[in-house]
Amino acid sequence: MLISSDKWKWLCAPTVALVLISLIPVVQAQQPIKIGFAIEAMKGERWQTDLDSFEMRAKQLGAQVVSADASGDDDRQLQQVKKMIADGIQVLVLLPHDTAKASAIVEAAKAANVKVISYDRMARNSDVDLYITFDRKEIGKMQAEALVRKAPKGNYVLIAGSANDEGAKTLHEAQMKVLQTYVARGDIKIVADEYIHDWVPSDAYLAMLKALDATRGEIAAVVASNDGMAGGAIQALREKNLARKVAVSGQDADLAAVICVAQGTQTMTIYKPIAQQAGRAAEEAVRLAKGEKPQGDITVNNGKAQVPVILLKPVLVTRDNIRSTVVKDGFQSLKSINQALPADLQIQ
Repeated sequence: MLISSDKWKWLCAPTVALVLISLIPVVQAQQPIKIGFAIEAMKGERWQTDLDSFEMRAKQLGAQVVSADASGDDDRQLQQVKKMIADGIQVLVLLPHDTAKASAIVEAAKAANVKVISYDRMARNSDVDLYITFDRKEIGKMQAEALVRKAPKGNYVLIAGSANDEGAKTLHEAQMKVLQTYVARGDIKIVADEYIHDWVPSDAYLAMLKALDATRGEIAAVVASNDGMAGGAIQALREKNLARKVAVSGQDADLAAVICVAQGTQTMTIYKPIAQQAGRAAEEAVRLAKGEKPQGDITVNNGKAQVPVILLKPVLVTRDNIRSTVVKDGFQSLKSINQALPADLQIQ
């Protein structure tokens, strides 16, 4: 029995369609990489710059970022991270408030198979996958060395960061390692040495006033661990008509601090190319999300694990190199700096 061509077409069409469909590869919509950035407190100029740079680089790499500001509250930061985990992050970038309490946050992330990058501060006693920071030992060394070059003798005040921040302790130890030689031979006397809770500038101001009263203003230098606290100390010095007469260190190259360096009320600051740090963190987060192993320059024991560490290099900023450092990199603008300076002090 012959089958007409029309009937043949009717019989074969479904079969041909099934064959064709089977040859088409199944393409599933790939979900974008989602990264959480948990920030201990979005205060001051520094951390907003980090977040902006991080988000920009992550977006370039096709990743989505969810961020949260814990306002200095450890319990709040833990709850924020738990929500990020529930929302499907694959990697957590954690800037902890209390580096010891941060272990609970890391544990929550690891329990959900979320990779963790400790950002700028090491989460202690925890199984973090990577730590990315600037070399704090080098920063503390640079701060102290800059001051002893300007004031090799006299009374020194140390204003350190928060006692619950391992980074603050590392800075302090590095500063003291430089100063100890001068102290031992009697050239330098440490007349005040105080940790400031949460690095609060107003508390640094009060600590400086207390030191000035105790010494009747006989201060040669102030080792302030960051720019915010340096600003508090400088305000106290201004009130005693001692600004520009006392050497003061800092860190972060905040705009207000760079202006103080240009004015001569602050001796130096430390510029940390933050876009480099944040960008590298975004790149490493994407790598971890793809299942690749973290890469570090060294490893450091955080109390529980040998953690790969990426150490970035800080840059010393004085009045002489403002233009060739923070201005050249676009971190601060020459216009903004000079607007706050009298004509004879403007950066040319």
